[in-house]
Amino acid sequence: MNGPHEVMDPGDDRVEVFRDVRDRDLRGRDGLFMAESELVLRRLLATPHRLRSLLLSRGKYEQMEGLLADLPESVPVYTASLELLGDVAGFHVHRGVLAAGVRPDAADLELDAALGHLRDVDDCTLLLAEGITNVDNMGSLFRNAAALGVDGVVLDPSCCDPLYRKSIRVAMGHVFTVPWANGGTDAASWHASLERLRHEWNCTLFAAECCDGACPLWEVQWPRRCGLLVGSEGEGLSASSLSACDAVVEIPMHGQVPSVNVASAAAICLYERLRANQT
Repeated sequence: MNGPHEVMDPGDDRVEVFRDVRDRDLRGRDGLFMAESELVLRRLLATPHRLRSLLLSRGKYEQMEGLLADLPESVPVYTASLELLGDVAGFHVHRGVLAAGVRPDAADLELDAALGHLRDVDDCTLLLAEGITNVDNMGSLFRNAAALGVDGVVLDPSCCDPLYRKSIRVAMGHVFTVPWANGGTDAASWHASLERLRHEWNCTLFAAECCDGACPLWEVQWPRRCGLLVGSEGEGLSASSLSACDAVVEIPMHGQVPSVNVASAAAICLYERLRANQT
């Protein structure tokens, strides 16, 4: 471990990366992401190659010193008072832990590179997302995926970034435990990925959408290899994505409620998939 190095001045250049954290700045300028809280850092420590540097309150460092001992020398660890840490970051919901990490390269997030290990396994559950632009929903989808047996997540190009700070926090760090891929760079390559998953990866694709002709969720016969496609709450899934799937499933609603939150809907569907696998 490289440190700990005590920071006494909020203007210290060594912690510049943590200053006035803005996701878009980090992504565009340095190819980094920012994570916060002890729980998230504990999950991130399972992949130490992702880490660039840490800024911890003195109390958090003392609590986690044993876990940090095996960090590579290339990852400096800085400590500061809680007040100074907040002054540097520009916000105070970090719980005494900030971690700057290195984003994966675009090539590493392509379907075969990120999820190729799932291509030939007997049992596989994928969660596919289209048009998810709310970071809270994105984080919740990853947390649900980790809890309900999803092997990998595939995102269309209009989805928001799972490595936004708030998304990481809402996911409780499971953007680091559930492998994920970008399913394309535009609509054409996204739909080509859906076709590949069906025909080359032998995955049956179910679109979750409330519409005429949809199969009630409790009637679905789940195959051993499948993917669940969910879309935005406003526009839902595109017609071309619906047609690219093998079947459309719905959670029948009661009263005047047309649908539930996309993360809630995904959780219900994934629970049914998990339950079916265990019976």
